[in-house]
Amino acid sequence: MNTVHGFTRGLKHNQLKRIERLGTRRVAADDIVSPELARQMSEISHETGRQVGVLINRKGQVEYVMVGTAKGIELPDFGRARVSEDRFRGLRCVHTHLLGEKLTQDDLTDLALLRLDLMSIIQVDRKDGLPGLVYSAHLVPTAAESLEAEAQSLPYEYLEPNVASQLDTNFIQLINSLEDEMARIRLTGRNRQTGRDRAILVGVTTGDQDIAAESIAELKELSESADVVILDTIIQRRPKIDPKTVLGKGKLDELLIRSMRLGADIIIFDTELSPAQVRSLSDTTELKVIDRPQLILDIFAQRAQSREGKLQVELAQLKYLLPRLVIGQNSAFSRLAGGIGGRGPGETKLETDRRRVRDRIANLEKQVDNLGFQRQERRKKRVQKHLPIISLVGYTNAGKSTLLNQLTQSDVYAEKKMFATLDPTSRRLRLPYDQEVIINDTVGFIRDLPDALVSAFRATLEEIADSNLLVHVVDASNPRVLQQIASVNKILSDLEFNEIPQLIVLNKADLLTREVIEQLTRQISLDSGLTSVAISAIARETLRPMVAAVGEIIKEVYTGAEEPNFEEEIALVANHE
Repeated sequence: MNTVHGFTRGLKHNQLKRIERLGTRRVAADDIVSPELARQMSEISHETGRQVGVLINRKGQVEYVMVGTAKGIELPDFGRARVSEDRFRGLRCVHTHLLGEKLTQDDLTDLALLRLDLMSIIQVDRKDGLPGLVYSAHLVPTAAESLEAEAQSLPYEYLEPNVASQLDTNFIQLINSLEDEMARIRLTGRNRQTGRDRAILVGVTTGDQDIAAESIAELKELSESADVVILDTIIQRRPKIDPKTVLGKGKLDELLIRSMRLGADIIIFDTELSPAQVRSLSDTTELKVIDRPQLILDIFAQRAQSREGKLQVELAQLKYLLPRLVIGQNSAFSRLAGGIGGRGPGETKLETDRRRVRDRIANLEKQVDNLGFQRQERRKKRVQKHLPIISLVGYTNAGKSTLLNQLTQSDVYAEKKMFATLDPTSRRLRLPYDQEVIINDTVGFIRDLPDALVSAFRATLEEIADSNLLVHVVDASNPRVLQQIASVNKILSDLEFNEIPQLIVLNKADLLTREVIEQLTRQISLDSGLTSVAISAIARETLRPMVAAVGEIIKEVYTGAEEPNFEEEIALVANHE
């Protein structure tokens, strides 16, 4: 053993030689540290004014020798490869402390992140340099269910401190029992394994903590819609977003420890990450790291059923990932062979060179343009029939498809999941005064919808352009209802659809009191000047006021229509266009 790792500058030749010789020492396998080694380390540490440490394997051999400063020591890079979930690193760290401190947070962080067998410190007497108490800690095997029940529980456990000559812990016996318990937990977890991605959600904000919490709640809904198991959520408020790692160092260490403890295989950030941030976070965590836009793209990839939908999703994913291919073989992107964030284009397309990706994008754009032309021709035919067109728009999971089914007695796919509808569906509907209209169910919107997705789905969204009326369906029971209305209106404005007449429909009104609905109606009128009507899409009898309001607006557009008879039932003309 000839190499000393760490801060060796300024050491005398004989001091360096004495530190090097620590690498030749042996410790009984059952002992944490021998009294002789503890004394030698303490004497050198006291003489040099620096922390001195060793990494000892389970045979009692010293594999690494380190030297630091008076306040800290840095462990050598002995390989970042992850160890098995039911095994420790096979190395215990023993080092000195000169200032009378016990195990520090840095010590415990290294213990958790490196999955060391044990972290021990020897307090050095300031006067004579003799070794004092030895403080030790080890990781605690814990099942995921216990962690979820006790989110703030510590991942480590302390041993009783004592001087080196009186330490009575059988080290090998302790480690074997801990690893046996980890193996048992892992086996139990494997039997319950669902094959789903396991994620920790991360939000970082420079603003209001409550707004960040609401945003994380929506990210959780998105993740669950993508069939992801949510293990934990972390929110940090910072004066400034870290340009490299987004999070601060302390919170990043906490994230790493939590991910290891909970068995997470993916980190999802509630913000758009730059390529450099993805690279840095992936290298640090050794996990797949994706952001909110990529999660939304993945949900679209899962939901796409038609050829047109699949083409548009692939186009959106490639447009989003193209600028990130500069990272090359970075782990975050080479892991996109499957699972969350990797559906659609697949590993071969993501890891190909930029020229081939651009060629693929160009080819997809041509196909999408052709499909857009076909849609345009179908829209022309509908316009030629002089039938009013009504489009159901709104935030994702607001109940648009359920409303369409109730109005037309159809069986359009509707599920309580975000972005359940990707492919627009058209039905004919006869209003009570015998006015036929075409009603379109459209893809849902969401806050910060990825630009690549809006661009790729423009042909689909243009279905809205010919509408005579937008029925803006809102989940009135959602605590973020006003923000969701504003988000949808912003997207409509960006698409230049804000001039089309709009009716706000407060869905799920059965979950609210009359007073809350009236207050919400007043607030919407105050904010946007729009008329709103309350319904429950699952209760047909609540739809009459909405149909009446729709009829009045359509009558203004088509002034030749007869006076409506609102006592008639809504009739289905079950044509699918």
